[in-house]
Amino acid sequence: GSAIDNKTMRISSPLSGKVIALTDVNDDAFSSEAMGKGVAIIPNEGKVYAPFDGTVAALFPTGHAIGLMSDSGEELLIHIGIDTVGMDGKGFEVQVSQNDRVKKGQLLITFSLEEIEKAGYETTTMVIVSNTEEFKSIEALGVSDVVQGQDLLEIQK
Repeated sequence: GSAIDNKTMRISSPLSGKVIALTDVNDDAFSSEAMGKGVAIIPNEGKVYAPFDGTVAALFPTGHAIGLMSDSGEELLIHIGIDTVGMDGKGFEVQVSQNDRVKKGQLLITFSLEEIEKAGYETTTMVIVSNTEEFKSIEALGVSDVVQGQDLLEIQK
């Protein structure tokens, strides 16, 4: 992320859309915050961008989820849609590979909102700090609509 001061980091949004609370997500694994704290975004375009400089730590072959590690130590899981692993990669195009270096603003994944909805899944995309326990707090910045690159989460070390 980008530093506000020694203890505060900001993570920008990897996609554009409407921000909702993680606790409102229609999937217990996420809404219970068992996977970590963060937010969910109902995307208005099918593009996921790197929210910071870092590396691709985990890439699902189906393209519906990606794990990133920032140079400053935050691990971010971006999970596109709910139960979309069931689509088996249809409608998802991954632009990067495992262990790739990525720059903030780089396009990582393109996906079809239409195909996801047609297959009967929700497009709600989870943006989660998967190493939540390493930080004092993780707060959403309280924006209701976000554009890619805009600050989304604030992390206290």
